[in-house]
Amino acid sequence: MSPSEQIYERAKRVMPGGCSRNTILRKPHPVYVKHAKGCIVTDIEGKERIDFANNVASLIHGHAHPATINAVGEQLQRGTAYTVGTEIEVSYAEQMVKRCASFEKIRFVNSGTEAVMSCIKAARAYTNKPKIAKVEGSYHGLYDYAEVSQTAKPNNWGDIEHPARVPVSQGTPQGALDDVVIIPFNDTVRAIKILDEHKDSIAAVLLDLLPHRIGVIPADPSFVKALRNWATENQALLIFDEVITFRTNYDGAQGSYDVKPDLTAMGKMIGGGFPVGALSGRADIMDVMNPLNGPARFPHYGTFSANPITMTAGKTAMEWFNQQAVIRLNKLSDLARSAIEEGIKISGVSACVTGAGSMFRIHFKELAPTNYRSAFINSDEQRYLATFLDHVFDEGLLMIETGSGLLSTAMTSAEIDQMADIMLGGFRKVKALQ
Repeated sequence: MSPSEQIYERAKRVMPGGCSRNTILRKPHPVYVKHAKGCIVTDIEGKERIDFANNVASLIHGHAHPATINAVGEQLQRGTAYTVGTEIEVSYAEQMVKRCASFEKIRFVNSGTEAVMSCIKAARAYTNKPKIAKVEGSYHGLYDYAEVSQTAKPNNWGDIEHPARVPVSQGTPQGALDDVVIIPFNDTVRAIKILDEHKDSIAAVLLDLLPHRIGVIPADPSFVKALRNWATENQALLIFDEVITFRTNYDGAQGSYDVKPDLTAMGKMIGGGFPVGALSGRADIMDVMNPLNGPARFPHYGTFSANPITMTAGKTAMEWFNQQAVIRLNKLSDLARSAIEEGIKISGVSACVTGAGSMFRIHFKELAPTNYRSAFINSDEQRYLATFLDHVFDEGLLMIETGSGLLSTAMTSAEIDQMADIMLGGFRKVKALQ
């Protein structure tokens, strides 16, 4: 029995499924890390892999980034958490507010899920309305309202004119489902028609501009603009979920659009490798959390929010993710997507690649999907994807289970060349099955 098998047998005895997050699971058992540096992860069996998962988008500089490690080490000597304020929280807030035009005030929390949840609660407090609207298939964390219809299937997703409200977790209250309005992605006419049916009760429209679960497909500018106009006209807020996508530009995915959201939820990479979340936006909306002028409309607390370790790591990581770093990484990602397209062409496999910024996703479809329903993976495509992912994993690449990849600044063209060679072998295996 291998060391990883032995650990997993122990894990199954003390944790549901043998883990605390299903992300690590793979058949017949997970592998366990020994150490990681830059873009290379080494498991306890000694196998090295180039990391195109980066802890699901949370590591923009790869592993053990020297500047971040040094800064955190110095802070550790001074303490890890206090019941009084820290200057590093203020400094990091100042840095982030300067980074994006829509950021006027900011608060830090502990995860992307918590950031989205806080945005929704702030929107309700500001508008005095109960409902939220979100895109079918889009992932926004574990909050009951935010997760509705993120796993809808052909047998339950309903008519495209009125997509069904499908729960993810068994036992989700009907009341939570009733307070969510589902709209199709990049379908302006249908989306606006659905929103109009609930215009008096919608507090906010929640949108990911480059949604991972939908297929890493950029939102159409006209779709985004229409949602912005609708929200403004109907006294609702527009919330951008940039938990994953803030890596896209220096000022996030929203930097590619001529639209300002009212609130933005962030997480992952802004923690420099530590658990983090943040919400930022218009000052008057953010002030629903302000208790200085009487009871806050949205009382907001959190024991580990803005803890100095995360603030130090996040501030350092974001300082290093400057304009020059963003441009270099996005050019490297263009090279990666081109290499994948070339591998698809050479192998003759029925597949395509989507993405933007430093993100990509491989689909075993001839044509790139345009929304959740066209991106949905059927049983044959699932078999092709599993074959491909098993191959690249065995040959030395870490990817996300959806067929997605995210680059880090630790990578160079050499890693892209290795990726291309390994993926070509995977495409050829899939071609043999098609």
